[in-house]
Amino acid sequence: MDTLLSVFPSDSTPLTVLGDFNLPSDKLHPSGLLDLLNSFSLSFNSCLPTHKEGNVLDLVFTHPSPATDMTATPLHISDHHLVSFTITLPILPKHNSQHLSLTRQNLHSISPSSVASCTLSSLPDHDSFSSLPLDSATDTLLSSLSSTMDLLCPLSTIRKKNSSTAPWLSDMLRNNRRELQSAARKWKKSKLDTDLISYRTLLSKFSLDVTSAKTSFYKEKLETSAHDPRKLHNIFSSLLNPPAPPSPSSLTAEDFATFYTEKIERICQTFTSLPTSFTSHSQHSATPSLTQLSTVSAEEVLQITWSCNPTTCPLDPIPSAMLQTISPDLLPFITTVINGSLTSGHVPTVFKKARIIPILKKLALDPSDISKYRPVSLLSFLSKILERVVCNQLSDYLMQNNLHDPNQSGFKAAHSTETALLAVTEKLHAARSAKLSSVLILLDLSAAFDTVNHKTLLSTLRSLGICGTAWEWFASYLDGRSY
Repeated sequence: MDTLLSVFPSDSTPLTVLGDFNLPSDKLHPSGLLDLLNSFSLSFNSCLPTHKEGNVLDLVFTHPSPATDMTATPLHISDHHLVSFTITLPILPKHNSQHLSLTRQNLHSISPSSVASCTLSSLPDHDSFSSLPLDSATDTLLSSLSSTMDLLCPLSTIRKKNSSTAPWLSDMLRNNRRELQSAARKWKKSKLDTDLISYRTLLSKFSLDVTSAKTSFYKEKLETSAHDPRKLHNIFSSLLNPPAPPSPSSLTAEDFATFYTEKIERICQTFTSLPTSFTSHSQHSATPSLTQLSTVSAEEVLQITWSCNPTTCPLDPIPSAMLQTISPDLLPFITTVINGSLTSGHVPTVFKKARIIPILKKLALDPSDISKYRPVSLLSFLSKILERVVCNQLSDYLMQNNLHDPNQSGFKAAHSTETALLAVTEKLHAARSAKLSSVLILLDLSAAFDTVNHKTLLSTLRSLGICGTAWEWFASYLDGRSY
């Protein structure tokens, strides 16, 4: 206990230590507990017996102010009594400016049909839309979606909640909680036995209802995620290691941008000079080339839109789930933008903008140390649909022409970390059976994706037979990105 108490500040910060210490009154002094807590300026608050056997087992220690109005009320549901007391706490200053945020009100109150009709009314007819330059057409679609949301569901300033509401807390449980709080106030005011019995009954029922609601909520959540190991892992992690509230930090967006830019520059300066041409894939010179990305049908775009995870980025004009719902109405316009990008070999400029969120690598790390953060790049939903279309065509081309590295397991159909481990383990076993020695080299690359040389990547794509407007699309994708 001394190790635990030494963590707390020794100033006038309020501290209360309480619980079932299981020490009868005659053993408090011999145990040394009082001397230990007194050394940390914690005052013992004497009380009447807290157990039906007449012992004081439930103790309360406070700092700096002592507790007052100590009472012990017998309970029929426990051998221990209900210990109540009053403590004086300092009034914390209000920080209204830190709890205000811009948000859209009543998102669930607007119907998807009204969003679709309002958006379509602000868009030009499809023929005029198709004749627009690609960047103009994309901006027109996004601005129409954005103006629709501003009209039907404008932004407003509200007080930000410090914590999220328990997902299992239904309207019925909220009503029961209000009744329980009302019964508690009534009993504290009247001190009547009948009010105490009523309060105990409501408390017991509410506890059982909450336990049942939690059980049903997580049982349903686990059953729906039974075939998804990632979701199951996230559920158990949230239960066993609930996320801590974000720590305050004085770091600014400019600090992070400067740090990440300089970090990549330092890493790239350590690289040796790269050759201007590459011949490692020259054996594929006879392979059919991919000169043009194929246009996609409206049905294929709709299928990809519905299959994407509807994560919403701050750059999205409307929530991704809403866009998925109204996508059949906007399908001709979305398909025009997608196919316009594929045929022209140009990625719309607005799709090359990302929102960067710095995340602490571990919750226990110092939030003031900028090197302890990991940057997470968020892209708009429509840009990820375009990426998925191109990814499908590129993957099919590489698979059909057997251009994948035979040792690759990542980002490859029917492959994962399991196949990579099995392949390495099998080679080690085979080498051991042949009485050969094995050397295993494991590399942990710092900022691996951020330090990919774009010229090298584009040259590798060209050596794999990707040329023409297909190659120009990838060059456009990598050029002129912003965050």
